[in-house]
Amino acid sequence: MFYYLLKYVLLGPLLRLVFRPRIEGLGHVPSSGAAIVAGNHLSFSDHFLMPAVLKRRITFLAKAEYFTGPGIKGRLTAFFFHSAGQIPVDRSGKDAGQAAIREGLGVLDKGELLGIYPEGTRSHDGRLYKGKVGVAVMALKAGVPVVPCAMIGTFEAQPPGRKIPRIRPVTIRFGEPLDFSRYAGMEREKAILRAVTDEIMYAILSLSEQEYVDRYAADAKAAETERKAEEKRRTPRMPLR
Repeated sequence: MFYYLLKYVLLGPLLRLVFRPRIEGLGHVPSSGAAIVAGNHLSFSDHFLMPAVLKRRITFLAKAEYFTGPGIKGRLTAFFFHSAGQIPVDRSGKDAGQAAIREGLGVLDKGELLGIYPEGTRSHDGRLYKGKVGVAVMALKAGVPVVPCAMIGTFEAQPPGRKIPRIRPVTIRFGEPLDFSRYAGMEREKAILRAVTDEIMYAILSLSEQEYVDRYAADAKAAETERKAEEKRRTPRMPLR
């Protein structure tokens, strides 16, 4: 109930006013039945913009940190994300991937839409990074289509670290559903999972026209953080006077 209050009354109209989203290919999203919507991830706003423009409810897998903050602010944040259709997933530890797959399959088993960012985290520089195979595992196990989606302009509107987005138009572009029924029963084959994931990422790339990096986003982000830290260590300090 609160999901639709956010979508149509509290948050949705505000998002449409701020971002003035242009929607392309909305008819590619199935009107009923289970499906995965796989998109690029450029901004914190992506979590809310896509649900605001879809006619159906969509559930996203979100990092558990959004649900575990301390105090009243933490509880309000957790309530908000739950109400907005987000499911917490602990991304730490060796079983993190399996937990995400389990939660995602639970959504699909109900015949609902599941939203996934195959990159696993937000892009720190606006480029599209290598996809993780969890999206392929879920698509093959559930036997559902994957609708590629490109968020365009959200990085410029609200890049990482910016709390208040800039007022500027964005585009949300949906592509034709991808059918992987030819790989039914092959969700344990690593080569198949990689091929399916790469096909999904190529479809997203074709829609977004981003620069592609054949590397996981988390690894690239960690390397960039380390590079900046190293530069800071090497920068000579000005002597005190």
